Amino acid sequence: MATGKRAGSRRGTKQKASFNTPALGLALAITACLIAWGYLVYLAIDFGTSARAGESGAWGFLALASLGAVACLFAGLLFVSRLLRALGITTDPSESSPEEAPAPTAARQPGGRRAAR
Repeated sequence: MATGKRAGSRRGTKQKASFNTPALGLALAITACLIAWGYLVYLAIDFGTSARAGESGAWGFLALASLGAVACLFAGLLFVSRLLRALGITTDPSESSPEEAPAPTAARQPGGRRAAR
């Protein structure tokens, strides 16, 4: 083994592979929301067909199924954003420091550099 200032192990310590339980829970929630959304869309189509056939009570069920489908899809998208944050793909905007934001540029003068002289 070499000696000196830079002599040492070139390999870092091995990180132990761990199971990401919160990510699994979010993935299951996303799956449940998508299944519920699909079923509610199917019900809305069925109630819409019944309502057009003359059943007046089906309009209310159509509205409820449609609102439920919208709510499930919205919740699923929220869970997707949380899953991406849990996996480290995205970061929370409130956690970013103001130094990372680009500085606003000064207003340009018309005519370019030669006109400014």
